Order: sequence, then C-alpha cells, then structure tokens
Amino acid sequence: QVQLVESGGGLVQPGGSLRLSCAASGFPLDYYAIGWFRQAPGKEREGVSCISSSAGSTYYAGSVKGRFTISRDNAKNTVYLQMNSLKPEDTAVYYCAADYHISTVQAMCIMTKTHDYWGQGTQVTVSS
Repeated sequence: QVQLVESGGGLVQPGGSLRLSCAASGFPLDYYAIGWFRQAPGKEREGVSCISSSAGSTYYAGSVKGRFTISRDNAKNTVYLQMNSLKPEDTAVYYCAADYHISTVQAMCIMTKTHDYWGQGTQVTVSS
C-alpha cells in the first residue's frame, strides 16, 4: 500500500521546537521530491519547505526561513522538518507530499494541491 504518514505534531509553547517526520511506504522515497505544506483554519494551504530527491536543493517559505530545516534520510524512507522558535502563527495542520516529476523545489512548494502522494496531516499547535 502506497502511503505517506506524518508524525511528530503536538502542542508546544511559543519559542519551542518540534520535529515532524514523513515516512513513506510502498514506494522508494529517494526518487521523489518532498514538500511540507500547512493549512490553518480559514486559510489556503501553503508550501512551507521542499527538498529535492537528492537533498541537493531546498526551499523555504519566507515566514519560516531561518527557523525550520528540512532534511531527508532516504535509507529510512523518511523526510523530516525541524521546527524551532515556533510562533502562534505556525499553528496549522502540516502535510507532506511527494512528487516524482516536479522540476524544482520552488515549484514543488508553490503547487499546493497537485502532487503524486499526500499524507493525512499532523496537527501543530503553538500556544501558551
């Protein structure tokens, strides 16, 4: 069964950290670019950070640059999103997506709906 499963979300205080994981099963993740997206209530889904299949290229949205770090371990078929200095505005459901044909990581993050596979999402809440 082909699927992506996110984990690591939760409730954290402002300034805290979380690490999200996106684990793939049923397909080899190392051939796919991976993106992290988020959607807050009443808002459009936005691309947060994306990484190429080789990890040679990464992209970050301006709102998270310097605070979030995307990485991947192809041997474990898993991609991570380390989130530091979290703010209340980071509160959202976070999704990961995989795309085999995307040309650039920027394009991966700009396209918020059409990718090959999506996970079910994990809730991140930043609140005191």
